[in-house]
Amino acid sequence: MRTHLTFFSAIIGLSALVACKTDKKEEPNPQTPEEVVFAVETGESQLPYLIIDTKGVDIKNEPKIPAELKVYVEKAAVQSAHIGIEYRGSTSFRLSDKKSFGIETWAEDGSDTEVSFFGFPEEEDWILMGHVVNEGQGYIFDRTLMYHQFGYRLFEEMGRYASRTEFVELQIDNDYKGVYVFMEKLKRDKNRIDIKKLEPGDVLADDITGGYILKIDKTVGGDLNINQPLEYFENNWEDDARYTEDISFRSDYDIYGQPIEFDPYGQPYHANMYLETYFLYEYPKAKEITAAQKNYIQAYISDFETALLTDDFSSEERTYTDFVDLSSFVDFFLLNEVVRNVDAYRLSTYLHKDRGGRLNMGPVWDLNIGYDNGGRVPIDGWVMNYNQYVESDAWMVPFWWPRLMEDPKFRAAVKIRWNSLRGGIMSTASLTAMVDATASYLIENGAVDRNYDRWGKAIGVDYDASIASLKTYLEERTQWMDGQISAF
Repeated sequence: MRTHLTFFSAIIGLSALVACKTDKKEEPNPQTPEEVVFAVETGESQLPYLIIDTKGVDIKNEPKIPAELKVYVEKAAVQSAHIGIEYRGSTSFRLSDKKSFGIETWAEDGSDTEVSFFGFPEEEDWILMGHVVNEGQGYIFDRTLMYHQFGYRLFEEMGRYASRTEFVELQIDNDYKGVYVFMEKLKRDKNRIDIKKLEPGDVLADDITGGYILKIDKTVGGDLNINQPLEYFENNWEDDARYTEDISFRSDYDIYGQPIEFDPYGQPYHANMYLETYFLYEYPKAKEITAAQKNYIQAYISDFETALLTDDFSSEERTYTDFVDLSSFVDFFLLNEVVRNVDAYRLSTYLHKDRGGRLNMGPVWDLNIGYDNGGRVPIDGWVMNYNQYVESDAWMVPFWWPRLMEDPKFRAAVKIRWNSLRGGIMSTASLTAMVDATASYLIENGAVDRNYDRWGKAIGVDYDASIASLKTYLEERTQWMDGQISAF
């Protein structure tokens, strides 16, 4: 059963909120016919305000519980939907008082149904991303509230797919949760990661080549099919590193490009885990991918890695480029380096391969530890050299990136692309304008004050100073990259 919900004309164009909705409208929207009292007073704010009613049922890590979602714009009800909701995140769930949520849109009978929000293409899987706030230990990862949104929009401006986003304010039952980023969950879809559907019967030579989505990441509850009380997930650190043959496969090579001699799937955080890189089956899902399809994609990655290691970069011939779309590697590298995403390459890293196509990096994901808050890597250092700055993290950067940087052809491609971007969307003026427009939108609609009245009072946030710091960082980081890349 499929139900396609529609918008009132009042929210047509909301997908461009940050870019164009910083001015107050001349005509207010008609008031909603129902009486609704928000948990906070929003005045004439143009940020969409979401109310989720759980009917008194506690939200779990999994499975999703049924709830009702209503979307308000300028206090007018513009959309409602039946949803399933659960907590999401592993490390962020444990660290943050301000939780993130995964939601699915459901029909009345509980079946999945595709719905459009904010003008985004219809789908069923969405995310309400919070900002990590730990009041007890006194830290906030992203005081600007825009790290995710800014990076995704920048990647999109580079001509790549990134999760579509919308700033919203969230209320669950009668509890105001603050500013969130409503975003698309990354998945195979013609309007998201656009690759061919791979059926279990697709085993012939041409059919088995795609599509696939892999992820370099921690394992989480969903991967391991863990059904435990919520309290379990507050301290289940070992499950982040519990790789199994059912859900993943390991690279043949360690982080230095040497063949791995010890067995895969060891105990979480074993002594040599930092040497390993695991690839999680994201699509087809681990419970659906066939043995033949596993063998194909494992062999494909192995052949690429072997070619990358054995190619003679002093010659003109390359074989590793037969396996990868090099331009996607260049763009993935540049975006993650600009935003100093310290998780890049080693966590929250997506790869995809279409039928008959080559391996692509991306989309980019999870940018909440970076920018001017990416302290594990200095502002004058490459994130790809993370292994030089951090010793024996359980998750280290695969050998791919330092090896690619040894290739004059890769460096030349980076240089050409960088110079083009710096003349446009990655110019200092363009980056600064993006930050200013986003900050103005959130400030002028009162969302920053409401969010920090709810979160981080004891910590204290000078939002103007946070925005100034972000702009200074972007200017200094890109200037440093100019100097480095000009020498390529």
